[in-house]
Amino acid sequence: MQIVSFDFGIKKIGVAVGQTKTRTSSPLEIVFNKNNKINWNSIQSIVEEWRPELILVGKPLNMDGTDSDMMKKVDIFFKKLKKITNIPCEYIDERLTSFEARQNLIELKTDLVDAQAAKILIDNWLSEN
Repeated sequence: MQIVSFDFGIKKIGVAVGQTKTRTSSPLEIVFNKNNKINWNSIQSIVEEWRPELILVGKPLNMDGTDSDMMKKVDIFFKKLKKITNIPCEYIDERLTSFEARQNLIELKTDLVDAQAAKILIDNWLSEN
């Protein structure tokens, strides 16, 4: 099954792709939002190109498991994504994914933190399913 994940941010959204058959994932790209508006054209283009059977969206939780302040914006993004794509969408806990992504990227010497965080979302989902 093809999976696309989104690590939502106000200015940029990290995107990764994964495959359940091979149990692999890769950071794909970063979608840049303009004037605090989600770049839906880019999001739709990615979904049309990759044709995922599942979309994962990082759920920003506080360390104690409660919703973070960002959760309201992520929830709006999640609901619209689900509506416009008509593809099953799931939340996945994203605590510490940005930290882990930064650690990985220091080793890789690249600057795709948000896309790497989205990749980690897929990796976490694959390990749970």
